[in-house]
Amino acid sequence: MPEIYVKQFQVGREAIDIHGHVNNQEYLRWMEEIAIEHSTAQGWPMERYLNSGMSWYVSSHFIEYLRPALLGDEIAVLTWVAAMTERVSPRRTLFLRNAGRWQLVARAETQWTFVDIQRGRSVPIPGEVRAAFDIVESGEDEVLRAAGSLLGTR
Repeated sequence: MPEIYVKQFQVGREAIDIHGHVNNQEYLRWMEEIAIEHSTAQGWPMERYLNSGMSWYVSSHFIEYLRPALLGDEIAVLTWVAAMTERVSPRRTLFLRNAGRWQLVARAETQWTFVDIQRGRSVPIPGEVRAAFDIVESGEDEVLRAAGSLLGTR
């Protein structure tokens, strides 16, 4: 069960804005994509949520941009579930780029609320969903140290 889920890719032209760096919208897209991939890896693909009549909805996003990512950059996105209350779960995400060494580009957090799809109201997170995700209470520094081994780098 991957506590910290990692995805690596190269920044393509479609992600670049008129200023020559990755558009802010791309970070949101990447956050959603990696959350879905992580959930799928834990046995909860979107189809399973839809069949259950319940799913995660975004309550809020926070992104702090630290340095630009550019066309052709090798990017690593790391995500993990930081906590889980009765109905809400914060998911943290780090964006790193490989510029000879991995550098932190941005950090983000999404508040996900578990919702009854038909009623559009929050509901308690079922035990089988809770059991699928390890909670990573470590701070960012510990996650970045672990990222070295996850990414196979220094």
